[in-house]
Parts: sequence; structure tokens; C-alpha cells
Amino acid sequence: MRLTIIFITLLSFSFACESGVEKIKPTMTSMTESVYASVTVQPEDLYAVYAAVPGLIEVLLIEEGDEVKKGQKLAQITNTASRINADKARLSLQFARDNFTGNTAVLTNIQDEIRAARFKLSADSLNYFRQKRLWEQNVGAKIELDNQLLIYELAINNLTSLQNKFDRTKRELATQVRQSEKALKATQVNVKDFDIESKMNGKVYAIYKKAGEVILSQEPLAAVGSSDLFLIEMLVDEVDIAKISIGQQTLVTLDAYGKEVFVAKVTKIYPRKDERTQTFKVEAIFLNPPEKLFPGLSGEANIVLSEQAAVMTIPIEFLMVGDQVKTKEGEQKVKIGMRNLERVQILSGIDTSTFILNPQQ
Repeated sequence: MRLTIIFITLLSFSFACESGVEKIKPTMTSMTESVYASVTVQPEDLYAVYAAVPGLIEVLLIEEGDEVKKGQKLAQITNTASRINADKARLSLQFARDNFTGNTAVLTNIQDEIRAARFKLSADSLNYFRQKRLWEQNVGAKIELDNQLLIYELAINNLTSLQNKFDRTKRELATQVRQSEKALKATQVNVKDFDIESKMNGKVYAIYKKAGEVILSQEPLAAVGSSDLFLIEMLVDEVDIAKISIGQQTLVTLDAYGKEVFVAKVTKIYPRKDERTQTFKVEAIFLNPPEKLFPGLSGEANIVLSEQAAVMTIPIEFLMVGDQVKTKEGEQKVKIGMRNLERVQILSGIDTSTFILNPQQ
């Protein structure tokens, strides 16, 4: 629902001019007390896109106004050295895997040696026990038995050594494969740093660099934000910030939409004061957003504090310093309540029959 801001409806009005001096009586009006704030419209979740590493922009894949998806590649930084390192790591991993499981695997060669050692052990075992039985039958010489025993024991030790070598080599090769996989992942992460990706679904609102330009890590490449969700950023003077609460109705006008009024509500109050402007940032969301919104649209807002249907008010220019008004009898102290840019509520001190004079005349 679009509204036109009307803060005051006059129920009665008295005006008189005596000797050139403007005088009026207080009138009963409906009145809205509000806090003024300047407005800037920004996309929700707007963020600056930075490169993880410095370098030369090799490819720029976006234009201003493009819709992008989360994880979509926006640009690529030149990374020849990193890609070479990644290729080397990939080859090292393949070599380690071939040694571990391939046709030319080191383990296969050791297994062949183990099979040969088992065959030799079997033969040496037969020779030794044959010689031992002959010796038990008092056939042959003792030295022949000792030689066969030595050959048999060497065959056992050789098989055991080869089996240990196989287990040790298998562990070492498995470790090399794991280390090569980690090394490759490290280089792939490094290479990925050279691909600048979007962190969200949204729209590209600005591009600050061109292909072929150098970009540093602290320099933004682009600005990306929500394409359909917008926030109202308001700057509230420090004297008014204590009056602001979450959920308060806010009436917003935008320069791009003339006098049209859009209803919003306060959603966030930032606790830190901007020392330069002496203001606090307050956010609101539209309850009846315009059909089209663009980042940076400016305007004004009135954050509604309270509303009353019939209160006694006077134009604010009739109120003097020290909360006094000028009457025929002289200056009169009054007690004031709500006020806005045009009128101020009078709680006591005068009534609707009292003529007050314009103190500026």
C-alpha cells in the first residue's frame, strides 16, 4: 500500500492579524511524532569480491548486471607456476600409485623374490632332512650334514628377510601415496585460490577491474549482492537514537519515486556511532517495496514514535526558547509534549482560547 505522508490534520484553525502581528489560537489536531533519518537503499548481503592471491587478471567472466550463482567462477588470476606445481604433484602421485599397485609395482618384484625363496627353501629343506636321516643311519659325513643345515637356515633367513622387506616396502609405498595425495590437494587448493568465485546467489552490481590489470589481495574486484532483497539504511542523529526500537513503523520516500510513501519497519540498530557524522546506522525492510529498486537510491524516512488523534498544538515557529510563548499579557511558560518538523504539542500553560503572537514579528 502506498501512502502520502500526512502527519497533521487540522480540526480547527484560528488566525488573526492585528497591527501587522500574526496571532493564532492553539488548535486540536491529530499528530504523529517521528524521528527523521536520511535513507540509502542497498541490496541485502552486499559484499566486495576479493582475490585470495595477487596477480594479473587473466580472464574476467562477468559484466555489471549479470546474475550469478554461488560458486560460479567470476574471474581467473594468472597462475602458471602454481599449475606447473600441480601437474608435478599429479605425476608424483601417479608414480607412487604405480609403484604400489601398478604393473611395474615394486611389491610385485619382491613377491617374485619371495616365491623363488620359498621354492629354494623347500628344496634346501628336503636336502637337509634327507642328509639328516642318512646321518642317523650312520651314512655320510658330519660335515655334509652341517653344510646342508647351514644352507637350510640361510634359506629360512632369506625368506623371512624378504617377507619383512615386502611388509616394510608396502607401508613405505602406502605412505608415499598418502603424502602425494596430500601434496596434490595442497597444490589444487593453491590453484583454486586463483579462481575467484561468487559466495552467493545474486547480481553483479559493480566491477572495479578489467582483464589484463593487476589486482592485489586488498583490492576489490567486484560488488555482488542480493538481486531481489533490499535493505533501507538510515542514519539517525545521536540525540534521537535512544527513541528507536526494533519493529517501529517507518515511512520512506525515495527521490526516484517522488512523493510516494513506502511503509517499512525497523529491523536492526547498530550500536556503534559514526564519529565523523555523529549518527547511528539503523536498518529497515520494506513492507510494500517499489516495483524496481537499485543500489544507492536515496531518500528520507520518518520513524514513527507515537500517534495521537486529538492533541492541542501550535506551529513550532510560535514556540520560544525555554518553552515559552508570547501572549498579549507577555511571555508565558508552557509544557510541551510531542513535536515534529511543523508543530509542537502543548500540554499545559495555555488553552485553545489563548491568543499567542508570532515571536518573530
